Amino acid sequence: MSKTALIFAGQGAQAVGMGKDLAERFPTSRAWFDRANAAVGYDLAAVCFAGPEAELTRTENAQPGIFLVSWVAFQLLREHAPGLKFDAAAGLSLGEFTALAAAGVLSFENGLKIVRQRGQFMQEACEATKGGMAAIIGLDEAATREVCAATGVELANLNCPGQLVISGAAEKIVQACDLAKSKGAKRALPLTVAGAYHSALMAGAQPKLQSAMSSLKFQPQTVPVISNVTAQPHGDVTEIQKRLVEQVTSSVRWEESMRYLLAQGFTRFIELGPGKALSGFMKRIDSNAQMFNVADADSLEATAKALASR
Repeated sequence: MSKTALIFAGQGAQAVGMGKDLAERFPTSRAWFDRANAAVGYDLAAVCFAGPEAELTRTENAQPGIFLVSWVAFQLLREHAPGLKFDAAAGLSLGEFTALAAAGVLSFENGLKIVRQRGQFMQEACEATKGGMAAIIGLDEAATREVCAATGVELANLNCPGQLVISGAAEKIVQACDLAKSKGAKRALPLTVAGAYHSALMAGAQPKLQSAMSSLKFQPQTVPVISNVTAQPHGDVTEIQKRLVEQVTSSVRWEESMRYLLAQGFTRFIELGPGKALSGFMKRIDSNAQMFNVADADSLEATAKALASR
């Protein structure tokens, strides 16, 4: 029997209009958007549906916005595929919070609130430092680590074979891109981001996040949730909170996380939330894995139909 994992989108997946057709076509989803607005105290749904892009891209809006749309996609899939059972969950960076909510660790409101606060804390850290990130395409991990060591930047995301992301001080990112190209990288592309996520420059956000989480109620997970930090299942509630704080400055070990699930016999993966980046990563990790996604009304109906036929 095939095992199914849910995987949740991370920052960068946001796009103006996300979630809008889900709200328009499926009345049950509107209650979630209304609950989200009440939880955060402003019209987050309107920012997702209509932008403007500059407002949606702000970290404190992008993170809860992606959480919200991913959660709605999850709820609608459960509604349209009532036989759906999943055996594990994972999420890219902020998506790990959505995965934990799907596994019952956090309530919807608490998950949304803490992701909003996390975004604010990270935005503050970005403004206090001058950092950047870059995608390194076509260079292996060992060579990329050599680049990082030589230029003083850090390896932020290990997404899939041939696609890594580095993070650090803005001037060092430029040097690292030049060195990566000299070592044979096909491309080394600075990213349009507010700062150096998943690097030591985000350390200022950690004590604030830890303090904010201390007031929330965390429950044991109902299915294993894979930690970005360890690429292994989370442990108890205390360890979950510790790992979520560490995650702010640690590398996102996405490829390793997916390989762990594949080794455990998972063959079906459902990406929930805007975009299809995680599906693209999986094609590079294991092209034999079954991939589905729910980002909008059409993909919801297609995925529900495909699951019903299996």
